Amino acid sequence: MTAVTRREVLGLYRRVFRIAKKWQSASGQEEQSAAEREYIVKEAKTLFRKNKDVTDLELIKQCIEECEARIEIGLHYNIPYPRPIHLPPLGLAQKQGRMFRHQEKLRKISKPIYLKSHDEIS
Repeated sequence: MTAVTRREVLGLYRRVFRIAKKWQSASGQEEQSAAEREYIVKEAKTLFRKNKDVTDLELIKQCIEECEARIEIGLHYNIPYPRPIHLPPLGLAQKQGRMFRHQEKLRKISKPIYLKSHDEIS
C-alpha cells in the first residue's frame, strides 16, 4: 500500500467515526440514534479489519469507492444501513443450465458497489 493510499484509507476511517459520533436518526429518537451509531461503528470496524491485509491496489481502490459510496448514500438518505436493491426474480430459468448461469451473472453485475462487502459479512 502506498503512503497516499494509506492516508486516504485512514482518512475514511476517521471520517466514518466522526459521522458516527454526530449521527442523528431520521426519526429523531435518541435510542434509535444510539442504535444506528453503534451499527455504524460496528460495521466500520468489521469491514476495515476484514480488509486490513489487502495488498492489491485495484481491490483497495474498490474498497475505498465502496466506503465513499456508503458514506454519501447514508448521509443523503439519513439511513446508515445499505439500501436494498430490487432485482427481478430469476423468472422461468431452471435451477441449472445456461439460462440460469446467465441470469446469475446479470444479477451479480448489476449489484451496486455499496453492497459488495455487505453480502460477504452478512
